[in-house]
Amino acid sequence: MPNTPPVPSDPTARPGEPVRRTRSRRRAALAAAATAALLAVTATACGPDTDAASGAGSSAASDHKGPHLPDGAPTSLDDLKKWQDGGWKNWGQWAHRAKDFINPIIKDHWKPERLAQAKAAPNITVKSSTTDSGYGATDPAPTPVTAQEVSRPYHRNMAPIGKIFMDSPEGSMVCSGTVVEDPAHPGKSNLVWTAGHCVHSGKKGGWMRNIIFVPSYNDNGVPKSQIGHHSSREITPYGKFWADWVNTSQQWIDEGTLTDAVGGTAHDFAVLHVRPENGSGKSLQETVGAAVPIAFDAPTAERIGTIESFGYPAAAPYDGSRMMSCLGPTGRLTVQPGTSPLDRIGCTMTAGASGGGWFANRGGKLTLVTHTSIGNDKQHWLAGPHLGPEAQQVFDSMSRKFAGQR
Repeated sequence: MPNTPPVPSDPTARPGEPVRRTRSRRRAALAAAATAALLAVTATACGPDTDAASGAGSSAASDHKGPHLPDGAPTSLDDLKKWQDGGWKNWGQWAHRAKDFINPIIKDHWKPERLAQAKAAPNITVKSSTTDSGYGATDPAPTPVTAQEVSRPYHRNMAPIGKIFMDSPEGSMVCSGTVVEDPAHPGKSNLVWTAGHCVHSGKKGGWMRNIIFVPSYNDNGVPKSQIGHHSSREITPYGKFWADWVNTSQQWIDEGTLTDAVGGTAHDFAVLHVRPENGSGKSLQETVGAAVPIAFDAPTAERIGTIESFGYPAAAPYDGSRMMSCLGPTGRLTVQPGTSPLDRIGCTMTAGASGGGWFANRGGKLTLVTHTSIGNDKQHWLAGPHLGPEAQQVFDSMSRKFAGQR
C-alpha cells in the first residue's frame, strides 16, 4: 500500500430555551457547568462562531445567554448517575438541533462483547435502476471490485482508520472513521472524519448517543465470535475515544434521510472531536502515531484517478470484525438535480463501511478525498460526497472551536 503514514512500531503500546434569571436558575447553571466539566460535555448555545453560510457547519459556541444543555441532559450528579444507569435510552427526548449534541463519557459502557454485538449503521442503499441513469454528470456504473482485508496488524498498515460505535433507538451500531490532521494542533489532532448519518439521523431523528472512536479496532483480526474472549488491549489497542463534540452539515440535519440517496446525501459528512476514555494526556494523533490531511480542493471524480477506500463492513457477507479496502478508478454519480456529483467506485463493501475514508496520492502523500456514504442494492459500488466549501466549513468550525485548547 503506497504512502502509508508512519505508525507506532510497538503493537502493544496503548497507543434549548433561555432560562429565567432567578437564583434557582443560577444554581442550575452552576450545577450544569460543573457536571459538564466532569463529563467533558460542551455546554454551549449558538453564537457568533456558528457557521451559518449556506446552512453548513453547525458549530456551537458560547454567547451571552449562559450555558445551555439540551432537554433531558444530566445537569447534576444524580442526573449523571441516572444517565449512566440507562437514562440515555430515553429516545423520547432525542436531541435534534446542532447545538443539542451531548455525549457524556460512560466508562466501560463499550466492553469488547458489546463492541462485537453492535450492528451496521446503514450505508444509504439505493436501487441500481434508480441511480445508474442519474441526473446530469453521471458516469457508467463501475465494475465491482471485491474488497480485500487490510494486512494485519492494522496499526502497522493503516493506523488512521478505525470503527465508530454509537447507540441509536434501534440498538448499538457501527460505522467507520479516519484520524485527520488538525491545522490548529499540528501533530496533536483529536479529529475524526466520518459520514453525517453515522452521528445524526437527519430530518426525522437526531444525534446518536454514546459515540466513540476505536482506532485499529480488532488489530489482529480476531474472529467476531472470539472477540468477547480477548483482552481489551487486543480489541482496542489504543483505547476508546469519546466524542465530546460533533459537527455535521445543517443540510444533513434538515434534509438527511436513511431511506434514500436524495435527502442530504451531497452533504453527508461530519467531524468528531474526541478525548480518551481513560484520561490520557496524549492526543489521538500522538496516541495512534498518524493522521491524514483532507483535500477539500480535490479534483472532481473523473480527474482523481485511482483511489483506495477503507472501512469495517458489517452487513453480510462481512461481520464488522475486519478492516477491508477496495482499490479502483473513480467516476461521478449525481443523485439529485442541483447538487454536486458524488464520487463513485466499484466496491463490494457493505453497511458498516459508512464513514470510512477514501484516499488518493497527492504529491506523494496519502490524502483523504471523501468517504463512504451510499451503496447500491447489488453491493457493486459505493459513493461519497464531494468535499467542497460546505465540508470545509464544517471542518474549519471544529478546528477553530478547539484551537485554544491543548
